[in-house]
Amino acid sequence: MHGPAPWEGAPSRVGPVRRVAVLSDVHANVPALDAVLAEPDVAAADLIVLCGDLTWGPEPQETYERIVALGGRALPVRGNGDRLAIGPSTPAETPRQPWITARHSAQARAFLARVPFAVVVEINGLGPVYFCHGSPRSDHEAVTPQTPPERFAELSAGIDASVLVTGHSHLQFDRTTAGLRNINPGSVGLPYHTGTPGTAYWALLGPGVELRASRYDITEAVTRAHRAGDPGADRYARTLTNPPTPDRIVTMAEKRVFIN
Repeated sequence: MHGPAPWEGAPSRVGPVRRVAVLSDVHANVPALDAVLAEPDVAAADLIVLCGDLTWGPEPQETYERIVALGGRALPVRGNGDRLAIGPSTPAETPRQPWITARHSAQARAFLARVPFAVVVEINGLGPVYFCHGSPRSDHEAVTPQTPPERFAELSAGIDASVLVTGHSHLQFDRTTAGLRNINPGSVGLPYHTGTPGTAYWALLGPGVELRASRYDITEAVTRAHRAGDPGADRYARTLTNPPTPDRIVTMAEKRVFIN
């Protein structure tokens, strides 16, 4: 299932705090990350929670360095891409896997190895908010705007929170199902959307919920991916410039459920 690691207990609890910026699925897209971090509301937030898949992309080391520079304001949780970036436990399926791992310094890999599966933050106006990447039971379970209430109730059973924040599906949404509010901030670095290419999605929590978007130079992102020598640069560029539609992703995700 790729849930919490054996060394992890219950998620650590932080807060109360006033404002939290939520960034997910950066996928080592540095221009997009820089644009979001430059937003005044992100710069002013008490905490920046990063909902996984931070460095799985063309500039992993540079992404790690920006996150570390945030100091104690950054609260990352582990995504399936972060787990694979440390070093896959099975033989690499594509040339990109060992390339990405090699692009991390020893310090970056050690950092990712310490990132917890989940964290709970008490946010003014919202109460306890549970942050994870896929779902509370798996870092690669896809939760979408169409996840049936029955499966959602199963995957969220036992969490002590009033709001569940998930990533992984790269879809921005805010809905309530099975008696629990579920927010996905969308993807900073590789969103699935119908908006203009070069849009990075995120969210601001406290005292309410604001789904946000920032613009960045997509040409720079594509150029940097090729310059870095990313073996997946062509596919990465196609996804940035012609992303899958949310309807297509929801259909695929709800059929497969667990997606690495």
